[in-house]
Amino acid sequence: MTASVLILPGAGLPDWLWDDVRARLNAPSFIAPRPAGGSATVSEYAQAALDSLPDGPFLVVAHSAGGVVASELARLAPPNRMVGVVAVAAVIPESGGSFVSSLPFPQKLILPAVMRVAGTRPPEAAIRKGLATGVDEGLTRRLVEDLVPEPRTYFTSRVGSNAALRAAPVRTYVLTAGDAELPLALQDRFAARLDPHQTIRLDDGHLPMLTDPEAVAAAVANALAVTDTEPAG
Repeated sequence: MTASVLILPGAGLPDWLWDDVRARLNAPSFIAPRPAGGSATVSEYAQAALDSLPDGPFLVVAHSAGGVVASELARLAPPNRMVGVVAVAAVIPESGGSFVSSLPFPQKLILPAVMRVAGTRPPEAAIRKGLATGVDEGLTRRLVEDLVPEPRTYFTSRVGSNAALRAAPVRTYVLTAGDAELPLALQDRFAARLDPHQTIRLDDGHLPMLTDPEAVAAAVANALAVTDTEPAG
């Protein structure tokens, strides 16, 4: 049975970023919804994603901070349903960690204070300099308009054990070598926590689903092909 694809977007990023990737997949795909309320935890994000899926196996595609949600989702998912994960420049926390705790020093100390004062929506200049590297001007303007703030608890709440994520039957990490938002050295650290079966390196910035949707879709399709031949569990 072909697995469906569950996409966990990065923090605040709009669903349309994934349109070109989804159009290239020969499998049903779903964008994880945001939970209701203004102070949802990572666990609540993960549960909302699970509740949105139809029955059957699914492959997780996690981007950026969505990797933290993926870690908790793997822990909460019923046995044998989550058949794999494709982490795209994704933050993979240690067991008991959070997005904030996964950052290098001193960012892990500074960011909570910044969010308390300025909120969680980055300013336009930061979006252009970091997130939107390599993205054309029209899409960058649309991204600036459509990006929404997540609650602080999305960044500060902690996951349980990440053992279930590391035990996913198929694990791929997609590195983005031109990333101004998440440096390659930090991505290498997160990839090591996932212990992937395959690592793919792209020369893109932080949004390869916009700048190279063919390559991202191919990574997902390859993972799906393996799940069709490997037993879950």
